[in-house]
Amino acid sequence: MMSLLAEAGTRTQIREVGFGWTRALLSTMLLASVTLLWGCAGVVSGTNSNTPPPSQTFSISGTISPSAGGGGATVTLSGAASGTTTANSSGVYTFTGLANGTYAVTPSHTGYTFSPTSQNATVSGANVTGVNFTATAPVGQTFSISGTISPTAGGSGAAVALSGAANATTTANTSGAYTFTSLANGAYTVTPSNTGYTFTPATRNVTVNGANFSGVNFTAASSTQAHSVTLSWTGSTSAVSGYNVYRGSVTGGPYTLINASLVGLPTFTDATVQTGLSYFYVTTAVDGNGIESVFSNEVKAAIP
Repeated sequence: MMSLLAEAGTRTQIREVGFGWTRALLSTMLLASVTLLWGCAGVVSGTNSNTPPPSQTFSISGTISPSAGGGGATVTLSGAASGTTTANSSGVYTFTGLANGTYAVTPSHTGYTFSPTSQNATVSGANVTGVNFTATAPVGQTFSISGTISPTAGGSGAAVALSGAANATTTANTSGAYTFTSLANGAYTVTPSNTGYTFTPATRNVTVNGANFSGVNFTAASSTQAHSVTLSWTGSTSAVSGYNVYRGSVTGGPYTLINASLVGLPTFTDATVQTGLSYFYVTTAVDGNGIESVFSNEVKAAIP
């Protein structure tokens, strides 16, 4: 019995020693594993820190004035890099994505010279701005001023006076359009006039600077008592949906429809006539299918 117990005790002790050895071994393995993982993390961190930063780029920009010569001008870049761009309507241009280096900027526009003809710009870690130019139209080149006076009742035949850098007069055509040509650069004033009308604005100031100047427009308003024309006619003997009224400025037409919708009764008042003019009227009948008759006889109305 004692031997058996001793043997059992011995085995028990061996197992305990074996269990303790196993525990120590596992602890050692876990420690080694943790050490290995820590070492791998250090390698990854070191690799990221060695990645080079992206290259930084910069820009060169400026303005070409006045906008008549700068707007749409071609701008060429040469030197450390080359390229072209087009200045916007205000004469502003920009080159982007440029590395450090020395560049030359040169503008061009048909019919213009530039001061200076070219500029050097050095990019050194920052954007370069204010690379500006002045455009000059060639000596002897001339331009025009034009516009329209509306409505045609007040614009047609209106006298238009030009003063300032040059003096001239012209007459607006039947559409109220006018033009002054062969003008040098300079400041001008445009003034319309027509008997029985006032104009908004009364005058307009225009500066010609290397380009034609259009859209110098005016609005005419009758300065006398308003007039109207009342028309009446014999209605159709057939069933109709209504009538149309047409007006022309010369006998025989062409005529323009003046009612916004079909007229239900055989009468109509035209309140858009202008003093001192004559108008010619015709009417048509429209049936239920939208079919329109031929013109009626023409009548004339002379406005006092």
